[in-house]
Amino acid sequence: MSAALDRTLAALADPHRRQVIDLLRERPRPAGELARAVGLSAPAMSRHLKTLRQTGLVEESHPAFDARVRIYALRPQPMVELMSWLEESEKLWSAQLMALKAHLEAET
Repeated sequence: MSAALDRTLAALADPHRRQVIDLLRERPRPAGELARAVGLSAPAMSRHLKTLRQTGLVEESHPAFDARVRIYALRPQPMVELMSWLEESEKLWSAQLMALKAHLEAET
């Protein structure tokens, strides 16, 4: 497993960050809106968004009309890498379970 995948899984281990990801799947949102929707203070949401930015799960932009506003959007690449790893893991487990099934059926 790569270090990037480790960071992605660690970031997604927190339920608040998973809520943020779920909200951002719908559309990009300002930080304040995310904080209200998740029920966190602005400083707490800032810490979670920093973690998500550092892992590459989200990106931050500023609208031209107000540089103080931060809009967050999902970045697909870390999730693509996670899905690829999960698919490979599923193949491994499926093969092992099929081998176990064949072994148990051969013994009966």
